[in-house]
Amino acid sequence: MIPVVERELINKKGWISMEEVMDYYTIAQITPGIIGVNLSTFVGCKRKGSLGGFLATLGFVLPGVVFITLIAVFLANFADLPLVKHAFTGIRVAVCALIVDTVIKLVKGVFKNRKAMVMYALVFLLSARWSVSPVLLVAAAGLLGLLVFREKPGPASPAPRQAGDKGPDLGVKGDGQ
Repeated sequence: MIPVVERELINKKGWISMEEVMDYYTIAQITPGIIGVNLSTFVGCKRKGSLGGFLATLGFVLPGVVFITLIAVFLANFADLPLVKHAFTGIRVAVCALIVDTVIKLVKGVFKNRKAMVMYALVFLLSARWSVSPVLLVAAAGLLGLLVFREKPGPASPAPRQAGDKGPDLGVKGDGQ
């Protein structure tokens, strides 16, 4: 999905940024349903509100349903043919390459600082070595991200200058004499 989204929605149409895709992808991971459908819904809502979300979802789902239905009708008759088996082997290789490409793009988008890399390593280790529940990992990473990456309140900024101001207000009245 990410290569298609990047090509169509970011590069060609300019509707969203890669950062927004990462945000939508993250939300789509934790909401029920297929990530591509959720991503389509989010982009449609951003562009045209609820109706846009509905139509984007329909536009994403309908072609796949029609295509899969046609395949299901005809595949049962041809599934055992060597030509079909070889085609599916090639498709699996292509899908694997697209997944690797997506992972590389996601990694580039996430690893912008050391804190993110440490967080990644920690979550990966907990998942791979100790099989910690993905639900717990996502919840903990979200909480940790909120604590680590939130904007810290800075010093109070000066009041904005008004049109006609000639410089900082030093408490001098009148014409400055």
